[in-house]
Amino acid sequence: MGVAVKTKAKEVSMEEALWKSADKLRGSVEPSEYKHVVLSLFFLKFASDKFEAQRARIIEDGMEKFVDNVAFYTKDNVFYLPQESRWAYIMENAKQDDIALKIDTALFTIEKMNPVLKGALPDNYYSRLQIDTVKLASLLDEINKIDTIKDKENDIIGRMYEYFLSKFAIAEGKGKGEFYTPKTIVNLIAELIEPYDGTLYDEAVA
Repeated sequence: MGVAVKTKAKEVSMEEALWKSADKLRGSVEPSEYKHVVLSLFFLKFASDKFEAQRARIIEDGMEKFVDNVAFYTKDNVFYLPQESRWAYIMENAKQDDIALKIDTALFTIEKMNPVLKGALPDNYYSRLQIDTVKLASLLDEINKIDTIKDKENDIIGRMYEYFLSKFAIAEGKGKGEFYTPKTIVNLIAELIEPYDGTLYDEAVA
């Protein structure tokens, strides 16, 4: 069962939302690049949703004075996000001419504040892509529709990445399932699925 995302008119599946996200990128980047563009933006929303949920719990527990204490997030395996790295801030500025720079700054700041993410996030990626501001804002709107908190299957990251691979692997000159995942993407996915105990096994390289 796919993750549902709500719109004013209807609920759509996560896959439909991702297809619409990819559609926003047509003509701006190569199809082989779609998954990289969307995954990092999705990470911002995913991490921010978890941060906001943790922030709300801290307040509900009567510890509001600790809402900006990094330890109160990391103790529960939640990344602490400074103001400029939060999804709400990105969406508030989505239509600004410097939104690509703001996204790059958000990713850089998260990595700086959370050493476990070192090397997992792209560096100045969105500024280098030079995607039209209107298209980038539309892409952010589509990703904003994905509800990460209500995902009960707990594999939303893997399903999202698998979706892009299945749709666009052929465009990369590879057969379905025949691909190598960039190291930064591997690191990012590993951090997102939170393997805090045991061994992470990658069948593709076995």
